[in-house]
Amino acid sequence: MIGRRILYTGAAGGLGLDTTLLLMRRGATVIALDNDPAKVAKLRDAASALDTGRLVVSTVDLSDLTGLRAELDRLIVELGGIDVVVNNAAIYPSKPFEDYSIEEHQFVQRVNVDAGIVAVQAALPGMRARGFGRIVNIASITISGGWAHLSPYVASKGALIGLTRAWAREFGPYGVTVNAIAPGAFPTDAEAIHPDPEGYNRMVLDAQAIKRRGTAADIAAAIAFFAADEASFITGQTLHVNGGWVMA
Repeated sequence: MIGRRILYTGAAGGLGLDTTLLLMRRGATVIALDNDPAKVAKLRDAASALDTGRLVVSTVDLSDLTGLRAELDRLIVELGGIDVVVNNAAIYPSKPFEDYSIEEHQFVQRVNVDAGIVAVQAALPGMRARGFGRIVNIASITISGGWAHLSPYVASKGALIGLTRAWAREFGPYGVTVNAIAPGAFPTDAEAIHPDPEGYNRMVLDAQAIKRRGTAADIAAAIAFFAADEASFITGQTLHVNGGWVMA
């Protein structure tokens, strides 16, 4: 992975930071898109302790699709291209379906899906010219239907799985693979939406075949695998990393 240029949205978040550091340790340049100042500062501090790889941070607003495309075009010129796109950033409001406005549905779609489309549109011409590319879309265990009050989020993650399959078919002749990862329940900021964290933790462990909580390192390993040369014959797939909660 030495020298690879990896665009990673939400790179400083709960699942992003460990992956960013792993990819850097393997010699990649990680273009981290994240606009949370505290998390970005933590990522910068952690990355500064490494003696390999390179970190490039952009705080562009993913909901501003025009601004996002302009920033990506600038970064591509600066860095010479993007070899890997990891569409990870997401927002996850929680309330009953009938309480969401159509504008709220559209905003979740814009951040969770449309920003990823823009990222792929920006990176794909260079991937095609080089005959190599990796796209990894981060989906969710919630697509299995076990959660209420998250309909815009679940719809966005289903859209990413659909795009994974459509892109895999279309981009395969260019040497570009496209896969999705569906994480299970991980102890990140997203769990703050649950009113009873201890009860939720017990529920997760009861549901999983593996009786420990997942860690960011588990997701980092899966992303690194799909980004690597060794995964060159795998495309259009969704890898469920959930401790055996949902078996697909």
